Amino acid sequence: MTWAEEKELLGKEIMELLYEKRLIRTWYRDEPQGWTLVSGIWSPFYIQLRPLCSFPDLLKKVGIALGKMIRQEIPGITKVVGVAMAGIPIATAITIVDGIPATFTRKLEGVRTLNDLQTVITQYGEHALLEGELTDSDSLVIVDDLVTKFDSKLIGIEQVKFEVERRGLRDVNVNAVVVLLDREQGASDIAKQHGVALHSLILFKSKGIGWLADKMSTTELTVIEDYLKNPEKYQNAELQKDLQKKAEKN
Repeated sequence: MTWAEEKELLGKEIMELLYEKRLIRTWYRDEPQGWTLVSGIWSPFYIQLRPLCSFPDLLKKVGIALGKMIRQEIPGITKVVGVAMAGIPIATAITIVDGIPATFTRKLEGVRTLNDLQTVITQYGEHALLEGELTDSDSLVIVDDLVTKFDSKLIGIEQVKFEVERRGLRDVNVNAVVVLLDREQGASDIAKQHGVALHSLILFKSKGIGWLADKMSTTELTVIEDYLKNPEKYQNAELQKDLQKKAEKN
């Protein structure tokens, strides 16, 4: 079996478990009113992977899959860097099942952009922005649960670079990011613009949602696939009410 084939199997298995454990929720099964996202856009589904650590068997599968992906796609990695907070248990799982040492970034309140980070750094003093051991010539990979616009990953990379400089280390590189799920909302292009390689186990829009064909109802799958192609269509209040009625009759 090639790595590409094995990766598909691992991705499909984990995607199905995420749905079964309700880490991927839908308006039809879980919340008839749907969700209004931080951006203000209404959505018929919601992805929340932070509770992943509450399901140890699933977390272990994620650690195995991402550990294999790192070995296959980014050879030479010496340490993983979990992004606070969701990336920390995933990085720890990789360490336990695959033996790659882990570090993690510290959570910085109010930091949402690189400009925010620069402001905080000037006031941060001598506190570490990264916890864990680093050495000269380390090759690091950022690890997180999912990626949308890539902002938090760039912040994580800059935290690592700041810490490398603060500790006086040499020849440390961090130019790769590994995530469990890519929402496919432009992160890959942003990563390329910054010279960073983005590696994702599950491509949600192009592959992941289709892997749930045997798990979801036809109504769920059809609506979510259509929403992913044309989210603007679903911002109509009447359409949302119709979907709510369908869910309540379910």
